[in-house]
Amino acid sequence: MMTHDQAADATSLRDAIVRKLTYEMGKSRSGARERDWFLATALAVRNRVIDRWLEATRAAYEQGEKQVYYLSLEFLVGRLLRDNVSNLGLLEPLREALQTLGVDFDAMRQEEPDAALGNGGLGRLAACFMESLASLGIPAFGYGIRYEHGLFRQILHEGWQHEYPEDWLTFGNPWEFARPEIAHDIGFGGSVEAVRVSETEMRHVWHPAETVQAVAYDTPVVGWRGRHINTLRLWSARALDPLKLEAFNYGDHVGALADRVRQEAISKVLYPSDESPAGQELRLRQEYFFTSAALQDLVRRHLRVYGDLRSLPDKVAIQLNDTHPAIAVAELMRICVDLHGIPWDEAWEVTRGAISYTNHTLLPEALESWSVPLMERLLPRHMQIIYLINAHHLDSVRARWPGDVRLLSSVSLIEEGHGRRVRMGHLAFVGSHKVNGVSALHSELLKKTVFRDFHLLAPDRIVNKTNGVTFRRWLQQSNPGLTGLLVEAVGPGVLDDAGLLEGLAKQADDAGFRDRFASVKRSNKEALAALIRQQLDLRVDPDAMFDVQIKRIHEYKRQLLNILETVALYDAIRSQPHLDWAPRVKIFAGKAAASYHRAKLIIKLAHDVARVVNGDPTVRDRLKVAFLPNYNVSLAETIVPAADLSEQISTAGMEASGTGNMKLALNGALTMGTLDGANVEILEHVGEPNIFIFGLTTEEVEARRRDGTHGLAAVQASPRLAEVLEAIEAGVFSPDDRGRYRELMASIRGHDYFMVASDFDSYFQAQRQADLRWRDRAAWLRSAALNTARVGWFSSDRTIAEYAAEIWNVPVRR
Repeated sequence: MMTHDQAADATSLRDAIVRKLTYEMGKSRSGARERDWFLATALAVRNRVIDRWLEATRAAYEQGEKQVYYLSLEFLVGRLLRDNVSNLGLLEPLREALQTLGVDFDAMRQEEPDAALGNGGLGRLAACFMESLASLGIPAFGYGIRYEHGLFRQILHEGWQHEYPEDWLTFGNPWEFARPEIAHDIGFGGSVEAVRVSETEMRHVWHPAETVQAVAYDTPVVGWRGRHINTLRLWSARALDPLKLEAFNYGDHVGALADRVRQEAISKVLYPSDESPAGQELRLRQEYFFTSAALQDLVRRHLRVYGDLRSLPDKVAIQLNDTHPAIAVAELMRICVDLHGIPWDEAWEVTRGAISYTNHTLLPEALESWSVPLMERLLPRHMQIIYLINAHHLDSVRARWPGDVRLLSSVSLIEEGHGRRVRMGHLAFVGSHKVNGVSALHSELLKKTVFRDFHLLAPDRIVNKTNGVTFRRWLQQSNPGLTGLLVEAVGPGVLDDAGLLEGLAKQADDAGFRDRFASVKRSNKEALAALIRQQLDLRVDPDAMFDVQIKRIHEYKRQLLNILETVALYDAIRSQPHLDWAPRVKIFAGKAAASYHRAKLIIKLAHDVARVVNGDPTVRDRLKVAFLPNYNVSLAETIVPAADLSEQISTAGMEASGTGNMKLALNGALTMGTLDGANVEILEHVGEPNIFIFGLTTEEVEARRRDGTHGLAAVQASPRLAEVLEAIEAGVFSPDDRGRYRELMASIRGHDYFMVASDFDSYFQAQRQADLRWRDRAAWLRSAALNTARVGWFSSDRTIAEYAAEIWNVPVRR
């Protein structure tokens, strides 16, 4: 029953929604559709935010607080209605208000599209961090790109992935505020002029060949309890000359718009394919576009308040989320030196003092580099600055290690082999005062692998900040049934302090609590089963183990290993039908990059295996396979609370952290994982009996790669794997094209870089251990409850508090 204040909120929300519907949207109650109700509701809720938002922004400057600026190419925020009303404490009043209007909140909120501003873990982490920054009362801006179409909408036709534009902005975005008055000119190309300003001083003036405007769109980010509200500022590309009128009047209607289309393409699509030179150039233009806009914007605000750029490190913390915004090092130097006349050495102190860099990967292809000719053509002044940064950097290295040519080559910002390229990870490292990895294992590997020589030069620069997830989104909102049970078990304080989850551990041995825990999970699984039926026309049993692998499709994440084990399990069930097999539903979801052809082939294999397995009556529903299309945040919010087993099976040493592993463990899923990324720390927290660990360690993987060990030996040692590969190669799962997977299977017998063959038997045995645990219902539920109880440490609040204390030097106010 609602309190008096909640009832008053419900009444005022009802009136506000009707006013928005009538006077801003021009709709009557009788004529309004669900989308109209969503827009009216979002606008009414947004009004509750504005005063506090403006006050928080004003107070930060009036009080001279240091501000965090988080630069990320992705912000995968998902739907915001439930997020905002939950953090504002308005969920129940809003339900009541809508109910009196004849509108069901849960049905209506499905009308909100997922904001297509990210791909996977990187963007979802950025969204969690923005929410935690607000919840901890840290003044912050997030900077990114307002993609009109985002990554892509995944359509699966006969198992093949097809990419279509994501039309999330078709009906507008009620959460954002257009700021056409906040626009910054972003230059490309052209020439650099050296102008003498005194006998001893030269000033460099960049004359860009073209200029694009970055126009701001602001979205308020509401913290928990609505105590603090920050800003996500996204940039949209706008051409300065939208139309060549003379060409248009002469009849060249398409040509008159050509320059506008090319310039505004910058903010159309996330991660345009870089298979072509034009695609590579667009990717670089995107990265410089949003980074330059962000730096110009924060510098403008800083000068307005403080008047001098030399104080920037005292009042500003700039966090680079991966290498995409690494050009910030050169851009901030350009702003300081060229535009504000700060001497080089002082400008370098300002730049390094303000910037810090998060590395998210050890994969060479993800540590970006750009060809020198492309950089010189597109960003000529920045290339000059990078050369000079490199010269000073190498001079200091040479002074400390004279004659060490290998070291100089290793730490140079310019790679000389295979065509000269600018190493953006190196630039980010040199230009930052702190560099962090995102799990304990990953940070140690950074010191030993990609930044080994840099760690020698600056042994205190690399620190660890293990990732976290926001429990408001991934527990309280996604799993209200479990949240209610936790509040009942350990008290309402758990909503504010994730550390209190530990109090749940003593409940894990209580049979009554385990039954209630199981009941919540069963309800969540019923909801997912209904979604699978709706999307795939496939019936699955909610009492079966829901075995989940949801993540970007990539060879190192090893969806292929999971599929091969699925085939082996299918064969075992058919050959030994008398055994008491634990029923399973294998659930996959994820997108492959548009140009990643092998990843797309793995998706097709999953569908081919699903078609055969799901259509075979001899397995008697003991095994089903479901691949859900167009994986996004909203889909994850249905899958995560329903998962029993969490597949975190990347090749050891290749996953920086992972955050899906944290979300799934928080919701009571047991992890099936390698000793990779944050799995190592999850193991430490939940305990060995409550997780399934298998496979080679990072050191063993590296040893096999050094020795040149191929997959053939592992296949020959595993009759079960050999049979699986032979069946797939023979076309058992692809009778329409029996050679479809021949090359894919040959890669496993060959170099097998991702250790699929080497880890297969260990993985298969770990899965059978999971079967044994599943059949012991009390043991499984106890482990599930302990997973939830012991992962409070993986809150993004803890992560952000560590950044604040150890990298940004800003206070936490909560």
